Amino acid sequence: MVQRPVVPRRNVRILLIGDQGVGKTSLILSLVSEEYAEEVPPKAEEITIPADVTPEQVPTHIVDYSSIEQTDDQLVDEIQKAHVICVVYSVDDEDTLDRAASYWLPLVRKCSSSNRCPVVLVGNKIDLVDYSTIEAVYPIMKEYSEIESCIECSAKTLQNISEMFYYAQKAVLHPTTPLYNYDTQELTEECKTALQRIFKICDLDNDGLLNDMELNNFQQSCFNTPLQPQVLEDVKAVLSKNIHDGTCNGCVTMKGFMYLQCLFIQRGRNETTWAVLRKFGYDNELQMSKDYIHPPLKVPPGCTTELSHKGQEFLTILFMLHDRDRDGALSPPEMESLFSRCVTPPWGDEYKYTVPTNEKGWITYQGYMCQWALIALTNVRKTLEYMAYLGYNMFNNECQTTAIHVTREKKLDLAKKQSSRNVYTCHVIGRKSSGKTTLCRTFIDPKLEKLADNNVPTSAQIAANTVHVYGQEKTIILRDINILNVQDALTPAQIQCDAAALVYDTSDPKSFEYIARIYIKYFADSKIPVLIVANKSDLAEVKQEYLLQPPSFCNKYKLMPPQPYSITRTVRPEIFVKLATMAAFPHMKQFGLVQGDSVVWWKAGLGIAAATVAGFMMMRVLNTNKR
Repeated sequence: MVQRPVVPRRNVRILLIGDQGVGKTSLILSLVSEEYAEEVPPKAEEITIPADVTPEQVPTHIVDYSSIEQTDDQLVDEIQKAHVICVVYSVDDEDTLDRAASYWLPLVRKCSSSNRCPVVLVGNKIDLVDYSTIEAVYPIMKEYSEIESCIECSAKTLQNISEMFYYAQKAVLHPTTPLYNYDTQELTEECKTALQRIFKICDLDNDGLLNDMELNNFQQSCFNTPLQPQVLEDVKAVLSKNIHDGTCNGCVTMKGFMYLQCLFIQRGRNETTWAVLRKFGYDNELQMSKDYIHPPLKVPPGCTTELSHKGQEFLTILFMLHDRDRDGALSPPEMESLFSRCVTPPWGDEYKYTVPTNEKGWITYQGYMCQWALIALTNVRKTLEYMAYLGYNMFNNECQTTAIHVTREKKLDLAKKQSSRNVYTCHVIGRKSSGKTTLCRTFIDPKLEKLADNNVPTSAQIAANTVHVYGQEKTIILRDINILNVQDALTPAQIQCDAAALVYDTSDPKSFEYIARIYIKYFADSKIPVLIVANKSDLAEVKQEYLLQPPSFCNKYKLMPPQPYSITRTVRPEIFVKLATMAAFPHMKQFGLVQGDSVVWWKAGLGIAAATVAGFMMMRVLNTNKR
């Protein structure tokens, strides 16, 4: 599915207004019949010109106004319905031009105040005089920025009649006002921002310049035609002659790129700049089109969303290009550079508490991909939006929906006793002070060097990282579920997950009863795999004040034996591998009954080691290729 450029409009509605006798109706009749009508009715009927006979290939409706046949209320209604308004005056009658400035233009502005309608100022009856009124029009254009253009014509001799209606169409489809400020003779700030983003997306090697290959890709993408070598040299010659720092080492700079777009607009070639803007998703207000950033994506119930191979490849390349010092992490300036294409960054400082970072607190490649995996799972709409901002559509010449993989329904995973997904959610539940929060934090910071209690906000309840299951990398999202009392009901959102870790404190005699009751109430009859974690196993174990001791409880409910865990000892990643494996293979909920299950876990461990080595080798190859 190829991403379509933003469509400017499906039709154009042109309204002609002005004083009686200036020739509004004659202009319409002359356009349609291609000859001058000696007898003219008070008002022409609405005319529709088919798309195939208009220069812009858009159906055009032309509407006349007559003060004789229509009321003031009807006039206001027509102004509000119009896409563009031609204010007509007679070049041989100065009063009609004065009335255009003092009455008609203020009326148009008043009636379309919420969304200013573009205006074309039309001087008719040029055949009656031997001078031009354009000089007198300039001050009016300066006062009314909605005036897109002005033209003099003659309904009698047909001079500039077609051009007049073409300018009116163009004022709707390729308006100047959003792009260019006539007062400052510069691009508008909105236009500059949009073009700067486009430049960064087209700068594939992220060196701040557009080389010949990148310029050709830009031309091919926007206009479906290659850039001829001579044209390319001519462009560079224009830049070298007219602007300082427009080129560098035979490449076009950001400054040069902006100058070229400004030049197109100054020469009346708005359609060229608009073609570029619309290809990159901008609408007439220079906002990213909703259809462009939020394409439809169907996610059936029971299915989840994660990054596809194409999505992972795109994000990986972005990371590598912006990791300037090749340290495997993004410093704040590097991250700012990467997300400078976006309206706002996709995440704030929460990544420091959610995914792996280096010793400086900078997001690592692993953390970066985990953060994207988290967003893709929990907010696919936002993921699609940011893929558009970052330029995925141009990178693959495809809609950003191809960056997302919609997984099969979970009931099929259960039926096949195996999941095809790569991202899983695991809820960690336990009594206060059981150590469940610490368990989550050690998933991304094994020694708790960066995630001590005094610098982690209480709102940080998610930890995302990767583990390997039988040689395949899986992203696991641990969610710390806070429940104050066992009597408090869990919400469906707190229960539904791919695997659950129920944590108790081996040194607290009242700790196990809490999770035992949680299990019986919410998980005993569910198909969600559960792992019992015996936390603080370095402390002296005490007898639990419950009718069954943890091993007996696990045996009764066909669960794996309690898994010992302690932060004071070397952190054992097997806990997280087991959670991931249980999520990937839902039937392992009953692993505790399978004889020799330790052999299965041992095989999973071998898969972890092999995949880890493979991962290091891949990163070394990537870094070697970049040197």
